[in-house]
Amino acid sequence: MSGDIPALRRGLRVLDLLAQRPHPVPAAVIARELDLPRSSTYQLLNELRTAGYVTYLPAERRYGLGIAAFELGSAYLRHDPLERVAAPLLWTLVDAAGGTGHLGILHGNESLYLIEQRPARPQTLVTDVGVRLPAHLTATGRAMLCHLAPTHVRALFPNPAAFPMRTDRGPRDLRDLRNILRTEKTRGWSVEDGHVTPGFATVAAAVFDHGARPIAAISSTLRHHCAEEGVECGETWPELASQVRATAATLTATIGGRSPTASAGEDKR
Repeated sequence: MSGDIPALRRGLRVLDLLAQRPHPVPAAVIARELDLPRSSTYQLLNELRTAGYVTYLPAERRYGLGIAAFELGSAYLRHDPLERVAAPLLWTLVDAAGGTGHLGILHGNESLYLIEQRPARPQTLVTDVGVRLPAHLTATGRAMLCHLAPTHVRALFPNPAAFPMRTDRGPRDLRDLRNILRTEKTRGWSVEDGHVTPGFATVAAAVFDHGARPIAAISSTLRHHCAEEGVECGETWPELASQVRATAATLTATIGGRSPTASAGEDKR
């Protein structure tokens, strides 16, 4: 048993290195920076790949964090302390905006809802605590996805089967999804209009950890029907987005997180 400890430590060092890099890394770089033998490095990477903590990109011959590592890193959000911090902030948002408030996280390529706060006149929604929905369709999911590296998004959505549809709206493949994520990252918030349930729209913004990584999202859902039936009107609800973003920013600060914008500013200094 004690002989496994050094290997475990080396494996954790590999994961730590990959977590600090914005892009996948060649095995040779991992071996050099961690001062590991080349053969041992490949053995560690193969074990971590088998367990899902590392993914290999053949075309680039590089290694990055796998889905299991992302899920492990987000798991602490399911614990009670974060939900206790977020709950009163959501109530304030619900009172101010009038829609249903949510706190959600990514679970693989799905949005998992941890909290749902409903207004005085509740709406009938498919979302609820513990419910999972396709992340590419939900504003909650896309608010986090748009801040992930393209390689990570590709790993979460590797084929057409990863794009189930609930209505006739929403991204249908990786190209569609990337275009939407690019727009939403630039805008600063995500919107889905009838992608999950006809007659309802959602605005969401990401919550970030100390490394400026998206670990949760705050969202508000409202009733909405586009003027022309069957055609998405393109409304983005900037006033509601301002409230949602402020709530997400407060939660980020409360848990000791940093937004990517703040982090970039610190790097320039």
